Amino acid sequence: MTHSDPQIAAAAGAEPLMADTLSAQIAAWVHGFRLADVPHEVRTRATHLMLDALGIGLASTQWDFSRRTLDGLRELAGPGGDVPVIGQGQNLPLRDAVIQNALQIHGLDYDDTHPAGVIHATTSVLPAVLGLATRLGASGEALLAAYIVGMEVATRLGAAARSGFHQVGFHPTGLIGTFGCTLAAAHLLRLDVPAMVNAQGIALSVASGSLECLEDGAWTKRLHPGWGAAAGITAAALAKQGFIGPARAYEGRFGLYASHLGAELLAKADLGMATAGLGRVWEVMNVAIKPVPACHFTHAFADAASILSPQWGGAPIRRIVARVPPGAMKAVCEPIGKKLRPANAYDAQFSVPYSVATGLRRGRFSLDALDESAYTDPETLAIAALVQCEPDPTADFPRYFGGEVIVELADGRTLRHREPINRGAPGRPIANADIVAKFHENAARAVDRSHADHVRHAVLGIEGGQAAALSRLLGVKARMENA
Repeated sequence: MTHSDPQIAAAAGAEPLMADTLSAQIAAWVHGFRLADVPHEVRTRATHLMLDALGIGLASTQWDFSRRTLDGLRELAGPGGDVPVIGQGQNLPLRDAVIQNALQIHGLDYDDTHPAGVIHATTSVLPAVLGLATRLGASGEALLAAYIVGMEVATRLGAAARSGFHQVGFHPTGLIGTFGCTLAAAHLLRLDVPAMVNAQGIALSVASGSLECLEDGAWTKRLHPGWGAAAGITAAALAKQGFIGPARAYEGRFGLYASHLGAELLAKADLGMATAGLGRVWEVMNVAIKPVPACHFTHAFADAASILSPQWGGAPIRRIVARVPPGAMKAVCEPIGKKLRPANAYDAQFSVPYSVATGLRRGRFSLDALDESAYTDPETLAIAALVQCEPDPTADFPRYFGGEVIVELADGRTLRHREPINRGAPGRPIANADIVAKFHENAARAVDRSHADHVRHAVLGIEGGQAAALSRLLGVKARMENA
């Protein structure tokens, strides 16, 4: 793919060949992006994705990980700050507020997912653009434009790896989210194409995200999107002042894909997906809303088990088989000891056995399943111990995060249900009205209905509002029921 835009050629200085780099192609599109060119249904869906995320951010104020992170950031920041923190009744400096807000949106693993990119793009892009737009005094229209830019870039960059990042232990939400946030920030800062190319090169050196946390239920995954958001803002700000970054951030010899995938997975990647359909195909419409507060790879199993629950009725079980896409096994079935007996809420969210057991016993996997009393419940754990995870080579992964649950009862009966397409994915989208209902269910854990209504109106009407006004509304202190 090539471009003839003279600004792209200028991005490479005396080397016109650099006009063909992915960084230059993406920069050219971002530079020319106008919200008016985005179809109405795409803009409407984008505001609902934002609403979903902010409801989760409010709910997270009730969990210990949110409070401890805020305490740590406050210790570093000291007094002051000009960007409100969701539901905390206080401000932090820009980058610290962005980190905290992203952590709250991602911390319950209830945030949206782009299946092809295997990335939670909103959870990094939205806090980045909300924080920066608030600092800049930008309009709600500018905020929405930057959000869509970041989403379209991040989802494509993630998809280009063909789920390879997870296979080698990198978390795309932090790693790739950095680049989406960089371009979103660059759009808000009105950088020219050469500066955007530099910004992407800078992002290459600050993007990160290890999945080692899945081995022992550590909290670090929650930190990834906020760190990526802060890094993206930093990269764009440095580029604005003339800081030089590598021109071949993606396809270079030590670029993103070569350095993070290795030769075998790099051969399977499709870097053309990073720019395919920009401005014509809107990946915002392919973002899946989570109906279950857990890793997206577990949803089909929680739903399948919930559907089987009335048929099961508590009868003695001989064994349970969960047929899992091979590409998801590492994340939600290994190590098996952690999956059979979750030590914390995070372990529970990444466990197929626990998801199946909860679905059978409770008929639904809700935020209540993250309470200690739930994931340590002896009866639930006894059912989880009967679950055997087996790879399903027929699964259409990563296009969909499907799964099948087979319950073999002691009386000889076999119950089975397959969810080939997970709820919320393209093909089974969750309607905007259902997103509003989910928002209110989550927000109700932290604020009263009247305040939640004000937030909803502000977000869904953001094109006619101001970023700072939305931030102030979100920053109102939530009630702390579990403090």
